[in-house]
Amino acid sequence: MSRGVAATVGCYILWGLLPIFWKMIQDIPAFEVLCHRMVWSIVVLLILLTWRAQWRWIADIGNNPRGLILYLLAALFIAVNWYTYIWAVAAGFIVETSLGYFINPLITVLLGMIFLQERLRLWQWVALGVAACGCLHLTFNYGSFPWIALVLAFSFGFYGLLKKMGTLASLEGLSVETAILLIPALIYLTTLELQGGGSFVNGPATDRLLLATTGIITAVPMLLFAYGARRVSMVTLGLLQYIAPSIQLCIGVFIYREPFPIDRMIGFVLIWTAVSIFAVDSMIRLRNVSMQAQRIQRQ
Repeated sequence: MSRGVAATVGCYILWGLLPIFWKMIQDIPAFEVLCHRMVWSIVVLLILLTWRAQWRWIADIGNNPRGLILYLLAALFIAVNWYTYIWAVAAGFIVETSLGYFINPLITVLLGMIFLQERLRLWQWVALGVAACGCLHLTFNYGSFPWIALVLAFSFGFYGLLKKMGTLASLEGLSVETAILLIPALIYLTTLELQGGGSFVNGPATDRLLLATTGIITAVPMLLFAYGARRVSMVTLGLLQYIAPSIQLCIGVFIYREPFPIDRMIGFVLIWTAVSIFAVDSMIRLRNVSMQAQRIQRQ
């Protein structure tokens, strides 16, 4: 296994195991956890930036108002994504969070068509149609609109869209996003602690340790992803991304015993079918592009 593949697999495994971590602090309000995640993430990111001695990009982003607006919007979308995920895990909806990350690649394609004028291929349309049938089945037959999954999928999809339009690398971009939300998070946490309702100063030592660890569990997978994404093909990256929601699904069903009746399973099967169609179509497309490039080189 190459280092790139190992880093990417490690990233997705860590993301897949996150529900176990969030369950450990499920008694702390989700918004408070989110604010701690912002604060401690920027601490870890600043340490990494100092170690790498990479600061020249700050002047570039400071002289680019459009870039700042992009990263402000990206920060808002990732905050919505993180809050929804933390709250959903604590509330016992791990299975539905996994659904959100299963359909996220399809939402990303849809957003690319709408905002970047990308044309969808036939089988991409088929995959979107099958996924829509899965969501409709969950809504009408299972009797529960999958709003958690859709919020996660669309918020992360818009986040990825904005990141694609940005100019910064993964580490620098995440640093800007967390820095944008740092002051509001600090104000909220300081006020909460002064009022005696915070979990860091007034809570047990285990809570303090776990809250401080949120910075590490945020930064480490992102760095592994950034390292692996530059070293593996898009096909490999696309297929490996389903490791995380698969682990989340197993954790929800087998560890925390969340309900997974036949009606919900049918909806998931439709989603998995859509994902399989999308993955196979992407593999064939990239293989054809690669073969065409090789023929051009030979000529």
